Amino acid sequence: MTRPRLEVAEVFREYGEAYLDRYSDTLSTEQRRALHDVAACRTAALGGHVEVCDRCGHQRIAYNSCRNRHCPKCQATAAAQWMEARQAELLPVEYFHVVFTLPPVLRPIGLQNRRIVYGILFRAAAETLQQIAADPRHLGAQIGFLAILHTWGQNLLHHPHVHCIVPGGGISADGARWVACKSRYFLPVRVLSAVFRGKFLALIRGAFKQGKLAFRGRLSPLADPSEFQRVLAASARVKWNVYAKRPTGGSTQVLKYLARYTHRVAISNQRLIALEDGKVRFRWKDYAHG
Repeated sequence: MTRPRLEVAEVFREYGEAYLDRYSDTLSTEQRRALHDVAACRTAALGGHVEVCDRCGHQRIAYNSCRNRHCPKCQATAAAQWMEARQAELLPVEYFHVVFTLPPVLRPIGLQNRRIVYGILFRAAAETLQQIAADPRHLGAQIGFLAILHTWGQNLLHHPHVHCIVPGGGISADGARWVACKSRYFLPVRVLSAVFRGKFLALIRGAFKQGKLAFRGRLSPLADPSEFQRVLAASARVKWNVYAKRPTGGSTQVLKYLARYTHRVAISNQRLIALEDGKVRFRWKDYAHG
């Protein structure tokens, strides 16, 4: 494989210290560790070993990998193992890809309260799927699914959403039989969207009342209950996007997509174009316009 002209590690090595000087107080321990590990990956900083050809005696030094799950050069083996394990769990039925997305108006709150808000996002998505699937008017069954959080989009902007891989059916209420969904149709998106919105807003409102949310900087006015409620009311008036379709390439194709991000950083080295004047140029796909 041809080595990329520019790597994420080079960006980190050149600007990592300046970034820490400016944003140090906003980074978690895990983020600091990733910044350090990616920069040091396959350099003398992590040590190495000498590889010798047993025929001609040619030698070369191979530096050790950082093995950080966010490194774009590491974790390929771990990702493949994850993919293999998930495939072994798949049932011999049709699968659907369901995505629950947090609306833009609430994303700044999520960015400042990641653990609480992302937990609520998971819970609201899970409870929505289980409730609508159990309803006899729709599927009338107990379902299981795999859910994975993504917090960015192709353009690397903050875009929290949960990917769910859901089998097209579930166990009947009496536990006696398998209930299959209609061919190529899982659950109504409009119903999923409305229930998801209601559950998320109820949960985040509860977290606010319990004092679990913190607001800093430009979000500090949200500490006032009336202002916080105003933002929630505004979010209730916008469309909450829920995507639910049968994947074109089947469940395996969705797993391959998710595997690229379960053990990798948000951007691959292959997408980087240039590092000039303190700015990085990279390729991204605008899915909204193709």
